[in-house]
Amino acid sequence: MSAGETDVRPEEIQAAAIAGLLEGARHVAVGMVSPIPGTGALLANERSGGGTRVSILGSKKTTFWTNGGSELFDLAGRGRLDAFFLSGGQIDGGANVNLVGVGDYPEAKVRWSGSFGSAYLYFVVPRVILFRWEHTRRTLVEKVDFVSAPGTSEPGVHRPGGPIALITNLCLFDFQREAGRFRLKSLHPGVTLEEVRDNTGFDFDLPEHLAETPTPDADTLSLIRGPVARRIADVYPVFARQVFGIEPAAA
Repeated sequence: MSAGETDVRPEEIQAAAIAGLLEGARHVAVGMVSPIPGTGALLANERSGGGTRVSILGSKKTTFWTNGGSELFDLAGRGRLDAFFLSGGQIDGGANVNLVGVGDYPEAKVRWSGSFGSAYLYFVVPRVILFRWEHTRRTLVEKVDFVSAPGTSEPGVHRPGGPIALITNLCLFDFQREAGRFRLKSLHPGVTLEEVRDNTGFDFDLPEHLAETPTPDADTLSLIRGPVARRIADVYPVFARQVFGIEPAAA
């Protein structure tokens, strides 16, 4: 099988891009309701021959801890977590994330689930990858209505962790921590720069040469559609059924 012989799904392109961001990571954690980040993390695990450990919350087969989120926070605080994924109802150009709601707090017009431990993980995990699969001016805003987790720190504040990238259904951004701004790294196949600009509520920088997000090669597709798809089906059966057409293995 080669990339030219079969259609490559957007989820596969996004997962492969995520795996590239995780190269060299020792331990990656994936939160709840994160099937594409989970697919990318498991692809990184397969590529590394198991060198990159992956823990997915809610999965008994891929998580070695037994106490859920509290152990996740403990591992992160002890420097034993290299990468994590974070999303939000709103993300702005400074990589600030809003998980609380729309409108002036506490009189928000729309309320979401809440910040949970996002600010803590944002400060201590070295590689935080932001993701949002609705790339619109409603979600990627000029300024978030509430800061659940700040993208940058005040001068003089030591911060070992923070955002490194934002991936959406349209493109991949790098986050420039010193400048506190996103830079467009690549456009997903078929997406134009004008489309990204029209649907992004914040300003961003451009590289000297704007690339297209790579389409996975034959070996990568074989991993994604083989062992990775079977493993992700145990955690996200509906996603695996819709994207890969497979069912989870019988218990």
